[in-house]
Amino acid sequence: MTGTQNRLKSMALLGAAYSLMLLGLSSPAQSAEMMKQVGKGEGELNIVAWAGYIERGANDKAYDWVTGFEKETGCMVKEKSAGTSDEMVALMKEGGYDLVTASGDSSMRLISGGLVQPINLDLIPAYKTVDKRLQNAPWHTVDGVHYGVPYQWGWNVLMYNSKVFGNKAPNSWSVVFEEQTLPDGKSNKGRVQAYDGPIYIADAALYLKSKNPALGIKDPYSLNETQYQAAIALLKEQRKLVGRYWHDATVQVDDFTKEGVVASSSWQYQANTLQSKKFPIEIVVPKEGATGWADTTMMSANSKNPNCAYKWMQHSLNAKLQGDLASWFGSVPAVPAACKSNKLLGPDGCKSQGFNDFDKISFWKTPRANCEVNGQKCVPYSRWVTDYLAILGSK
Repeated sequence: MTGTQNRLKSMALLGAAYSLMLLGLSSPAQSAEMMKQVGKGEGELNIVAWAGYIERGANDKAYDWVTGFEKETGCMVKEKSAGTSDEMVALMKEGGYDLVTASGDSSMRLISGGLVQPINLDLIPAYKTVDKRLQNAPWHTVDGVHYGVPYQWGWNVLMYNSKVFGNKAPNSWSVVFEEQTLPDGKSNKGRVQAYDGPIYIADAALYLKSKNPALGIKDPYSLNETQYQAAIALLKEQRKLVGRYWHDATVQVDDFTKEGVVASSSWQYQANTLQSKKFPIEIVVPKEGATGWADTTMMSANSKNPNCAYKWMQHSLNAKLQGDLASWFGSVPAVPAACKSNKLLGPDGCKSQGFNDFDKISFWKTPRANCEVNGQKCVPYSRWVTDYLAILGSK
């Protein structure tokens, strides 16, 4: 069994546990009491984050939003990178971390499981500068209570090698889901990738929503048995094409430069990295649309450094940090002012990275069992995890 399969096997247990939680929960599990004031920092801060989210200038001196924070607050930042949302949930359940940059497919699991605590927005003055589309977003707000601070958001783009595709750029996700001959005269078999998190089932459902309207898919995260089985069947066929399933952005960059990969779902971070190296890479949002992510900085219910955590959440909404991060990661700032004032992001950075396309994105969220589609119950997340694991293990 591969490392990816071992990791997903452990996630299956988490998926089952959280699906049970979500079946009947209309409110969060008991969590820590909301803080009333911010005091002196404890001297340390431990953050679980997506790769590229916590930069201190080690990769590029122009991108550093940690060093200044440490000097100002005395809170020394330690980061643990995670490759998938399931890994983030597992790490937060394990404990020892103060904050996590959770995407929408994990945030409600963290809230329902009592792993994160309510946030007192009165202690974060910069919150008023957050994009109004995000301020009360359902992936971090429950019954008017906020469980985090928006950090960044973006879409899952189709990244492709422009040298291979020439003037026939792909306009459909079919290039990674169905076997076909590419413009260079070779098959796409073994030359495409797919994301190795169970949430990728939603990408298949989004593609089928357009390709097979008779299925009646409206929400790619709320699938009845018929719709779900169609998505699984598509992914089983895709398995024959995929050379490697990716979750590590750095590894995917290497795969495009050294391993002959020519097309894959990806983040703009990888595209920006490859383009900076003058590699022939372009991105497109296909005609079927795209899934996406909106990440929230959430605070552990058992944080040992709550004052440093609040100081970081306030710091994270600084317009310069927001713009620098968006430039580095290829994302969209949670603070719109960053779009106008940031030199690294540039005047068109927010637009090119999807700022005006918020309503076109199917944002990640945890699939729930307590819903119905066309008279059938929705398939729970535990099934998503175990079935995707089975796909990865087959060949």
